[in-house]
Amino acid sequence: MDAVSSVPLAGTAKLEPSVEPPPQAGGDLADVIFYNLTRAAAILVLLVLAGIIVSLVISSWPTIQKFGFSFLYSSEWDPTANKFGALVPIYGTLVTSAIALLIAVPVSFGIALFLTEMSPIWLRRPLGVAIELLAAIPSIVYGMWGLLVFSPIFAQYIEVPLTATLGRLPVIGALFQGAPIGIGLLCAGFILAIMIIPFIAAVMRDVFEVTPAMLKESVYGLGGTTWEVVWRVVLPYTKAGVVGGIMLGLGRALGETMAVTFVIGNTNVLDSVSLFSPGNSITSALANEFAEAEPGLHTSALLELGLVLFFITFLVLAASKLLLSRLQANEGKKS
Repeated sequence: MDAVSSVPLAGTAKLEPSVEPPPQAGGDLADVIFYNLTRAAAILVLLVLAGIIVSLVISSWPTIQKFGFSFLYSSEWDPTANKFGALVPIYGTLVTSAIALLIAVPVSFGIALFLTEMSPIWLRRPLGVAIELLAAIPSIVYGMWGLLVFSPIFAQYIEVPLTATLGRLPVIGALFQGAPIGIGLLCAGFILAIMIIPFIAAVMRDVFEVTPAMLKESVYGLGGTTWEVVWRVVLPYTKAGVVGGIMLGLGRALGETMAVTFVIGNTNVLDSVSLFSPGNSITSALANEFAEAEPGLHTSALLELGLVLFFITFLVLAASKLLLSRLQANEGKKS
């Protein structure tokens, strides 16, 4: 192997982290204190996480004992009869989050690409600040705006055309049929997409900017287009950050409460697959019912919904880590 081929490609080199041994008791006192404080902070995070899991399990144990796994696939939610099933909130949470990602990821990618590769220099800073300001708007403002302003426009100019076009297709048409009332799963997904776009776009922009200029200029010098530079250089170099930004947006979508509560419809009925129909999510169910829930199975069922949401988030993060590990394992194979 010659000297050139033995040099790792940019973005694919794996540097082994240098782990300093813990300071000894006879060492510098400041280092000893700093080491123990940082270790205590790390242990505290693990203890808080374990405490949350244990408290949720203990609080939801009555419904776990009574309903078992049927709680996850039952759609009946009747507090007066003490019958609870989480299928409708789980379905609403997953569907609205999926809609939000399908809309937000390409839009965020376009925003980040424009800001880093195509935008004039004088426009980059004000446009970037404007996108970051969108992330600072409280979720309740998004919810009120979605209910009072966005949903009537959404019903007339989005749901009606979707029914007239996609609603006529044989397979996916059932998703776009029904009364265009402007409130439902699809509207909630759009509101969530608007909310998470600033987060994903900001992260993508930041990671795109760390790509070495020499690598991009080399592709441009070989006659590459902007898309080829992004696809062959920027994305491979920053894929870990891009996936991290998408997961950040997905976590925000899964855990959003007030904005979804305003526009999702808040009904525990699953009688249609239409995205126009009202539904419910785990967070909106907790926001609507927890204050009025009586001690017993109702409160326990709501806490078990929180436990389910916790595990959904954990599975999403685990899947992202697995994806990143596979991407890192395949680094350099094509080269």
